[in-house]
Amino acid sequence: MPHERFVTDELLYEARLHSARFGGMRPVVPAKRFAIVTCMDSRIDVFDLFGLAIGDAHVIRNAGGLVTDDVLRSLVLSQRVLQTREVVLVHHTDCGLQTIREDEIQAQLFAETGEAPPYAFGAFEDVDDAVRHALTRVREHRFLPHRDRVRGFVYVVETGDLREVT
Repeated sequence: MPHERFVTDELLYEARLHSARFGGMRPVVPAKRFAIVTCMDSRIDVFDLFGLAIGDAHVIRNAGGLVTDDVLRSLVLSQRVLQTREVVLVHHTDCGLQTIREDEIQAQLFAETGEAPPYAFGAFEDVDDAVRHALTRVREHRFLPHRDRVRGFVYVVETGDLREVT
């Protein structure tokens, strides 16, 4: 029986090529001293969007770009240990979390497994409201020493535009 090829096999090949052209160690402190929180959506190329190079910023991604407790934990470490001073939040149009209902997915998982997940998925209807909620969570998190430079945006996947939410 022939070996089935997986995407991971291709990625490992690319990793070997990367290693061969690796330019050496970079500083652990992000050069531009900021962190980006955004969605895991594969249509968002954060580095191209903001003209960034490897080593410029911390990039924290999850479903919806939500400011969860784990994101706050990462931001605290980013600021207190690794010297970042600003936070940029980037949600986007056509987000998968806008297409689900929290109660329905929770019920479906319970029906399939007999237990509810220990977390919420964070479904939302209005992307601007989701950004405002994220802004509030960061700005009110008392363990973050730098809460005065926090801005939120919506990336428009249909056009590539970025618009600020206030």
